[in-house]
Parts: sequence; C-alpha cells; structure tokens
Amino acid sequence: MKKKAATAQSNLELIVKPVDYFKEKVSEAIRRQKINVTLDTEIYIVDLLNRFMVADNLFAKDENGEKQIEALALMLNEALTAQDKKTKFNGFRRLGDISLYVAGYFSDSLTRKVVDVDYYIDMGRGAYKNLIPFGVMNEVYQELSQRFHKLVDVLAEVSDASATKDPKSILRMYDLWLKTKSARAEENLKKAGIIPNKNLKTKIQ
Repeated sequence: MKKKAATAQSNLELIVKPVDYFKEKVSEAIRRQKINVTLDTEIYIVDLLNRFMVADNLFAKDENGEKQIEALALMLNEALTAQDKKTKFNGFRRLGDISLYVAGYFSDSLTRKVVDVDYYIDMGRGAYKNLIPFGVMNEVYQELSQRFHKLVDVLAEVSDASATKDPKSILRMYDLWLKTKSARAEENLKKAGIIPNKNLKTKIQ
C-alpha cells in the first residue's frame, strides 16, 4: 500500500511540477551512479526531459502531417547536408537529444529491436561531438559526448517509475488521445511522462 501511495505521489509530482521532479531524480541518479558532470550538463538533461514530456516535441511529422518516430540515419543526413550553420547545429542537437532520450528512457524496449541501444549511443555521442566546434556550450556538449553511455543509465533510472517503456506504444496512445480526447489515454500518457497538448482540436466533430 505504501509503495502504491509513493508511486501515485511521484506521478502527481511529475505532472504538476515536472522540472522540480526531474531535477530531483536526475541529481539522485547522478549522485548514486557517481558520474562526474558539471551542473550545466545536469541542467541540460533536466531541460531535455522536461521538453520531451510534450509529445509534439518528441515526434516528427510526415508529409501528411501524421506524427512518427524519427529515423536517426535520416536526422544525421539532414544535419550533415544542411547548408546553413543554424540548421546544422539544430539538426545535430536534436539527433543527440532524441538519441539520449530514447536510449535512456526507453532502453527496455530497445532490447527487443533490431536496432539496439548501442546504435543510439553511437549516434548520440557523435551528434554531440559535432556540436563542440560551434563554440556554444562547448563543455556541456563535450561531457554529453564523452559520458553519453553513463548518462543513458541516468535517464534509465529516472524512467523506472514510468508506466510505458515503448515509444511506439506512446505514439499509438497519443494518436488515440488526439482522435478521441480519451481521459484514460490522457492519464496513461501522463503516467508515461507525456503531457498532451490540449490546444489541439479533436478530429471527432
């Protein structure tokens, strides 16, 4: 009973105060795993988790406007072939962030896939390494690159309380919520650490 109450309290804190929740959990995980990173890098990870709570930030849209999970290889190609510096920077940053988030937060689901967590680690580490020459937050991106595999474990520990571990399941759940505004789907999304965008209009007339 106490364990259920503690879980319910954690879920409530995640929904009501996500930044404070993630700050506490990330700090605890870094300290427990004895990982040496700067406070700026810790703040970056907290911001990353907070950003991806909003499903619109996690999933891309195809040519029909439908949400989908982005292919890392395509993201890398877009970043490498980008003509202007800003687009290239944003491309590498999103590739690094998506790789870190999925490898850590959804590590359990990756063990059952053809593309495993090592692929995400390699792609993410390389993406952050490519950000260092831009001269923006050099130390943060250097730490993210050098300690990527350890930070994956940090995110995995933060995700342990999450009800859903499979990104495709979350995407299906989010699509259901978009179409029906189902209260159950919304609750399950929140338990998984995703805040639905209530400003979107339902497809049901």
